[in-house]
Amino acid sequence: MSTASFGARWRARLSPFVPAPLTAPWRELLLGALGVGLGLLCTEWISRHALAGQALWFVAPMGASAVLVFSVPASPLAQPWSVLGGNVVSALIGVACHHVLGASGPALAAAGLLAVLAMIALRCLHPPGGAVAVTAALGSPTLESLGYGYAFWPVGLNSLLMLLLALVFNRLAGRHYPHHGAAPVNVHRTADPLPSRRAGFVKEDVDAALASFGEILDIDRQDLEEILVRAQQHAQQRHWGAIRCADVMARDVVCIGPEASLDDAWGLLARHKVKALPVVDTSQRLVGIVSLHDFFLGREPSALERFPRMTEARRVADIMTPKVRSARPEQALAELVGAFSDGGLHHMPVVDEARRVVGMITQSDVVAALFMRQPAQALPA
Repeated sequence: MSTASFGARWRARLSPFVPAPLTAPWRELLLGALGVGLGLLCTEWISRHALAGQALWFVAPMGASAVLVFSVPASPLAQPWSVLGGNVVSALIGVACHHVLGASGPALAAAGLLAVLAMIALRCLHPPGGAVAVTAALGSPTLESLGYGYAFWPVGLNSLLMLLLALVFNRLAGRHYPHHGAAPVNVHRTADPLPSRRAGFVKEDVDAALASFGEILDIDRQDLEEILVRAQQHAQQRHWGAIRCADVMARDVVCIGPEASLDDAWGLLARHKVKALPVVDTSQRLVGIVSLHDFFLGREPSALERFPRMTEARRVADIMTPKVRSARPEQALAELVGAFSDGGLHHMPVVDEARRVVGMITQSDVVAALFMRQPAQALPA
């Protein structure tokens, strides 16, 4: 048996017990560890003062909360309401169980059971909340003197300060926290799903798939939907990766200069029956784009519902759109599908390394290429 097959066989045997390696880059993993350390510094300081140096095992459940909010901030279990609500509610339940049952085994069991049920009912399930409930049920002279106030000082304050630190830390690190799967925006402002969401699976399919597991999965539905869409897009890029922009772009591109008159621009649009003209400087470098819509006033969001009027400007530079999304000749055509379908683009200039216009791709070019050409053979795994 070869070494490779032997290793693959053992990996298959260990896979139920050893999780797959994390796919996040090392920068993210190290940032998470740094955040945990900062969070625990705050937790230890507050706990030491609130509990008078006693029962510092309270830091342990806060450490678990820190791992969630700093290392996996996208988890539904790490969101602000889960952390704050889960810890405070669990602490209240733990204190109540201690008052009724004392520091006993049944008190610990009841605290854990009731805390989980309460967190599920209040939609703030947070795994460290179970540890918070158990530590409160154990009790101590200091905790007994705090009573139900223990849930707010130090538990509530600790949780709140850790959330504020996580908010600042994650934002500085370029993460979105609080995290929530953003629903894709329809550029046409209608209730229809985006074109990429109309074929294949829909959100009801995702809900049904999640429900079919019969257990709680630590992932947001919208995040899962986005993962599936991106996986589908990667598969399409793999199958259609052989088609490049240079294969389908129009090369005889009608361009215009920024100092040209609007009469000249309008004449070119009408003569060539196109809807947009790349705007180039004297070296043919792309500096903007002008389309039919640019000739009309009232393009701002506040004026969308007013009947447009022809602009009184005289130069192309006065009405062109200077920020233009462009492509490269060697770029895979499949990478542009999202911009043309969901992004609402109708045309995209193709430029070389010096930003000189060498082609133009339209929605028609994309549709024709993807329907008329056979997909490339799938790449080997």
